[in-house]
Amino acid sequence: MSTLQEFQKLVIANASHVKGLQVGDTATDFKLPNAFGQFISLSEVLKTGPVILKFYRGDWCPICNLDLRDIQQYKDQYQTFNASIIAISPQKPDDALSITQKNELGFEVLSDSNQDVIAAYHLQFDPGTDYHQRRDLSELNGNGSLTLPVPATFIIDTNFKVIASHVEANYTERMSATDILKILEQTYA
Repeated sequence: MSTLQEFQKLVIANASHVKGLQVGDTATDFKLPNAFGQFISLSEVLKTGPVILKFYRGDWCPICNLDLRDIQQYKDQYQTFNASIIAISPQKPDDALSITQKNELGFEVLSDSNQDVIAAYHLQFDPGTDYHQRRDLSELNGNGSLTLPVPATFIIDTNFKVIASHVEANYTERMSATDILKILEQTYA
């Protein structure tokens, strides 16, 4: 086993207690800045249809970038169900702009630099001392904290109810874009 594999196992173990919101839970409303400093609220976006809410670690995470690009490819298909996509990270709005441009994303990328929303969705965790020795989160996170969100996907109905939830301590496993589409088809077709 490589050192990287051992490191990944430690990070996953440190996140294993995180469960996030579950199907049937009520999503917490929020108002966060997007990449251009405009404040976006969940309640306003839900007025037009369901929301696909993605929490990701940051623009420095290659798996997060791949996941967001994958979701972008299905954006038009999601819109046939009036579904909007919102992505949230603990980075500053400037970093949200970076990921939006780098990945050519056509959806809202919001900054939860104080991690209030990340905590409200029960996703916040400390990846551990070994992690901190390899990556300085205080330089990457908007508020200088040493915590991260467990990557998660929620599909939220217009009544704030969570109709799908994928919260996985193993940060390499995400709810696929096709799984999101299937859930939208089953729920709204």
